[in-house]
Amino acid sequence: MTLEIKDLSFSYRDKQVLRSINLSVKEGEMISLLGKNGAGKTTLLRLIPGFLRSDSGSITIDKRPVGEMKLRERAGYMAYIPQITRSVFPYSVRTSILMGCSNRLSLMQAPGKREEEKVQQMIELLNLQEIAGRNMDNISGGERQLVLVARALMQDARLLILDEPTSFLDYSNQLLVLEKVGDLVRKGYSCIYSTHNPELALMHSSRVVAMADGTIVYDDKPENLMGNDVLSKLYGRTISIVRTEKGSLACIPE
Repeated sequence: MTLEIKDLSFSYRDKQVLRSINLSVKEGEMISLLGKNGAGKTTLLRLIPGFLRSDSGSITIDKRPVGEMKLRERAGYMAYIPQITRSVFPYSVRTSILMGCSNRLSLMQAPGKREEEKVQQMIELLNLQEIAGRNMDNISGGERQLVLVARALMQDARLLILDEPTSFLDYSNQLLVLEKVGDLVRKGYSCIYSTHNPELALMHSSRVVAMADGTIVYDDKPENLMGNDVLSKLYGRTISIVRTEKGSLACIPE
């Protein structure tokens, strides 16, 4: 599955937020969006599933315009996972995941054995067995975010769109969420996510896309940021990208 974004522009009333965005997401890619507040990251992520309508340009999946797909059909291709939220009702983890199959059921149809079995598959896929019977309000923020990912996978979507998936999480849970999503990508899923943490983007991306003032200023592999001043210009301070003794990339602000 390939997502293609071509010449995409968007405005809120008279303020242009995105200008001529071109971006592709292919199967097995994990793409991080970097940029300061107001760069257009969240707007771009909301345009992809059709929550917002662009001024111009196109968004296609396997050359089919997303805007021409019915909502249920779109849900079979992609799943949008917002920033972490708390449950209004005291649902269990298992029940919360089960809610993700609603796009495949008719209005009055109740989930059956097939859906229950799929829930168990998602629980095992993301190693949620220990918390499956617990209340959503009695698990950690990282675990709650993984439950939202499991619920999204119930749609049979192969593209995960995550808006700031590590916001409000401690460092351990940030790593937990991105490591598990990375495991899914290695199984053939695709992911595009936004983050304010360039260190996490270097660790958990096959491509880094940097945005500034509604445009893409960098789209390449993380390692190609070494010796590049993109992040320094992006954040307004000198940032060096170095390779550690263990082979991973790290940001060194000066």
